[in-house]
This record gives sequence, C-alpha cells and structure tokens, in this order.
Amino acid sequence: MVWFWCVKLWKRICAETTTEINLLADSWKYILSGLIFQYIHGLAARGVHYLHRPGPTLQDVGFFLLPEFGQDKSYISETLFTFVFLSFIVWTFHPFIFKSKKIYTVLIWCRVLAFLVASQFLRIITFYSTQLPGPNYHCREGSKLARLPHPESVFEVLLINFPRGMTHGCGDLIFSSHMIFTLVFVLTYQKYGTKRCIKQLGWLIAVVQSFLIIASRKHYTVDVTVAWYTVNLVVFFLDKKLPELPDRTGGASFLLPLSTRDKDSKTKEENHKLLNGNSVDPPDWRQRTQVNGKILDDANLVHADATAMNGA
Repeated sequence: MVWFWCVKLWKRICAETTTEINLLADSWKYILSGLIFQYIHGLAARGVHYLHRPGPTLQDVGFFLLPEFGQDKSYISETLFTFVFLSFIVWTFHPFIFKSKKIYTVLIWCRVLAFLVASQFLRIITFYSTQLPGPNYHCREGSKLARLPHPESVFEVLLINFPRGMTHGCGDLIFSSHMIFTLVFVLTYQKYGTKRCIKQLGWLIAVVQSFLIIASRKHYTVDVTVAWYTVNLVVFFLDKKLPELPDRTGGASFLLPLSTRDKDSKTKEENHKLLNGNSVDPPDWRQRTQVNGKILDDANLVHADATAMNGA
C-alpha cells in the first residue's frame, strides 16, 4: 500500500515538474528579471546605509502606544516573518505533492515578483529622497554599525555584505520591506488560495507583524503605514494589467510533452496561450471552481455549486 502511494506520488511529481519546466521555458526571463531586481534592491539598501547619519529618534505615535521589546526580544518579528516567507514558498510548490492543483508555480511567482519589483522600486525612490535617523538599536548614535566607513573597493559595495548587510541596514526606512513581502504574500493567497481560515489567519498575521516591527523599533509607524496602502494599491492596479492565471481545475495533462514530433508545435502554442492568460481547456471539462480569475474558497464553492444547480 505504501509502495503504491509512493509510486503514485512520484508520477505526480514528475508530471508536475514537466509541466512547470514547459512554463519556465517561456517565462524564465520574467523570473530572472525579478530575481535580479531583488539584488538591485539589496544593493540600493546597502548604498543608502553609507548616507545614513544617526540622530535622535523621531517622535512616533507607535513608540508611545507599544512597549519596546528591547534587543533581546527583537528576534520575535523576524521569526514571524520567516514563518510567513517559508509558508508561502511551500504553498506555491504544493501542486507538486497534492492532487488538488489550483495554481501553476511558475506563473504564480511571475505574478508575485511583478508585485515585489513594483513595490520595491517605489521604496528605493522613497528612502533615497530623505534619510531618516534609524530607530533600530544598531542605527543609533554610538553604534559601530550606524555609519559605514567609506568602501575600499567597488566589490565591497556589490557584495552588500550578505546576509549581515541585509539584516543590519540603516536608512532604508520608508517604507518597510518586511511589510512588502508580507502583504504581497497575503494578497496573493487571498486571491488564489482556497482555505478561508488561512486567508483570515494571513491578515491577522500581517497586522501582528506590523505591531511587532514597531515594538522592535525596526521601523517608524509611518514606514509600516505607508507600506499598507502602497502595496495594496500596487497589487490592485498591477493585477488588472497582468494576464490572469488560467484555471487548471480540469487537469494539466495538455502541457505534458507529447511523443510525436508533429505535436510539439501544438504543445508550444498551448503554452503560449497559457502564459497570455488564455485558457486551452477543452469545453467538456468538469465544472470549474474559478470565478472571474479568483479561486473560490471552501465555503463559497458550496454556495456556487448550489447556485448553479438552481439555475440549471
């Protein structure tokens, strides 16, 4: 029984891998561009650290309302962010394991990277416009990390002192990068996820993450506030411009490579249609659970089925 399950799982992983490779062959430029911009964003954050000048912590309403964690408890917000980050990655790769396949991993990451790049581009412009004295402990007066010495070579800047340079930066405040990732992940699952309880939990975690960032004195309240409405607006407008993800309720076998050479061109054509947001599903597939480009959650799916039966 276990052997049969393992064989079935292995076949599913192989079929899904082939499907995703076909999609990656047509969209690798978008994935690569998004990953390169992640480095550019880190490079920009590293560069503004050279411009940072420590000073008195600015007056902040969040600092008055939320107690200060202190350096010994600053790991709490990073732990929660790491949980959100890893959980989202695992979810995007769940079609390789689970039978219920609602998304394509390559296409969902094309979309996520587009949201991240647009938000990070606005963030770079903002924190280079005005450098505020960092509220974090290593950015305050007297800390050795508050000011970076003049770089000895260009390689010192290009290497961005990873990963320490990413976690101990100063000056890249408005707006919070942690909230960019958190909100993009939550908004993506809100649209393409299927579990209502996880959607509600995601928004709760985003709110808690906001409070933890302020309580850890990693950002001012304005950094978190600006991130909330900026990221939501970026996702709202950019989502309308991007091609919608296709519905894969009926399966993904049409993306698998065919044995005969004369059918290869047909598969490639179908993949192009898929990337452009055009469904290539045959008309006799079973009833779809995707409505207006949004995956229905468990509760709404039951309601949709009942409505369809009443209207039949």
